[in-house]
Amino acid sequence: MSTTSLPAPDHSPRLRDALLAGDFTVDGLLDLLGAPAYAALARSETVPALRATRGDTRLETLVRLFLLQRPVPAERARAVLPLGECLADGWVVEDDDPDGAYVSATVDVRPYGGPDGEDWFIVSDLGCAVGGASGASGHGEGVVLGVGGASTTLAGLTVRTPVAKALDVGTGSGIQALHAARHATRVTATDLNPRALECARLTLALSGEPGADLRAGSLFEPVDGETYDLIVSNPPFVISPGARLTYRDGGMGGDDLCRTLVRETGERLADGGYAHFLANWQHVDGEEWQDRLRSWVPRGCDAWIVQREVQDVTRYAELWLRDSGDHEADPETYAARYDAWLDEFEARRTRAVGFGWITLRKSGSERPSVLVEEWPHPVEQPLGETVRAHFERQDYLRDHDDAALLTARFALAPEVVQEQVGLPGAEDPEHVVLRQNRGMRRATKVDTVAAGFAGVCDGSLSAGRILDAIAQLMGEDPVLLRDRTPQAIRLLVEEGFLVPVEGP
Repeated sequence: MSTTSLPAPDHSPRLRDALLAGDFTVDGLLDLLGAPAYAALARSETVPALRATRGDTRLETLVRLFLLQRPVPAERARAVLPLGECLADGWVVEDDDPDGAYVSATVDVRPYGGPDGEDWFIVSDLGCAVGGASGASGHGEGVVLGVGGASTTLAGLTVRTPVAKALDVGTGSGIQALHAARHATRVTATDLNPRALECARLTLALSGEPGADLRAGSLFEPVDGETYDLIVSNPPFVISPGARLTYRDGGMGGDDLCRTLVRETGERLADGGYAHFLANWQHVDGEEWQDRLRSWVPRGCDAWIVQREVQDVTRYAELWLRDSGDHEADPETYAARYDAWLDEFEARRTRAVGFGWITLRKSGSERPSVLVEEWPHPVEQPLGETVRAHFERQDYLRDHDDAALLTARFALAPEVVQEQVGLPGAEDPEHVVLRQNRGMRRATKVDTVAAGFAGVCDGSLSAGRILDAIAQLMGEDPVLLRDRTPQAIRLLVEEGFLVPVEGP
């Protein structure tokens, strides 16, 4: 574990004021660096940003100090920071140099934009602000990563309705706790790594948000017997031989950590509450991966599980060996570690590893809705409202049998467009596609009846009356059409193409 002491939060408000006065924000960075250099930082590439910060403005000084982790002259630091307090609290340290006095940052401080335009700051270990850790093993197994693609994906998935109690399991640098603080009365954050809890404390303080109840321990151990309205976790989900790196390796065999986390959530989730996780899962010979994941869902919970990516075991092992810097070891050591990963997968009959999102909703239903699907296509973030609407539609469909659907009224979702596919000049299309331009951006093939039905739905007529009119136009038996169409209506509602219209 890293032996470097972390700063104290005593004077965080003064430091925050100084950072904001220097325009050390997401917008400020974009203006200073330009989009290409800013994007390069997200790939842990610092050269373009170094070239853009050769001057001596307030913002350039802050970027070089806290983002690029370069020593800056003490006098320049004094002009932009309450330097005495920063030295006393440990945000920076003096670095005597033959050419004069310099100061260096002890942690990475990265501007992060909140969902409503908030100026937040994520505190993490030096050189580890963007995950992949880019060889973070050199910092020790207790390294604390900053914001990365996984963190922002989870934050965007989370349903953001106001709640009384929220729990962030494995908080790391505190990103999910920071988001939860905006809509939860009380936030609890746990982590096995005490250093991560201290980083989370600094993140919340420097971002000007209320502090969380920080507790040390694994998974739900620190909150035994308590329930929450919202649970989020970006856990150490990597399936690896052993647990060398706390920030990524779960320390349980195979995908047991993710399975345990999901299954134990049922007892921790309050009625109507949501839980959101990122996870990896094994694709095992002789077993359908969808069935594997369905078995994880706790009793009384609806679930929506989306597989976003699949990698064969060789690509998966290479990805995480690079993440930990093992690819830079001598060839024999690298080969031995690579071999250990493949031994682990072979022993567990694992041929591939899936990555994706798991959302639970505590419905208490005896007929839970469990959807497990593969969707590798682009989506529109944030997806929190899309996730909430998905579960509301499941409630609706569970409460409406086919007869009730025919008496109900629907409206075509406003972002849906119709595409007709066929040969040029053909009188009729080969097929019709309905496509969403928002949210999950789904597309589905429909027949002429379903296409005509969806096109007419504006909330004014019941589904049955629309089908009767279509039957008359097409010369079909209206009774048979009513019998065979509810299943298509149900699918269009489930996937969000049609929206139920309530009221008179």
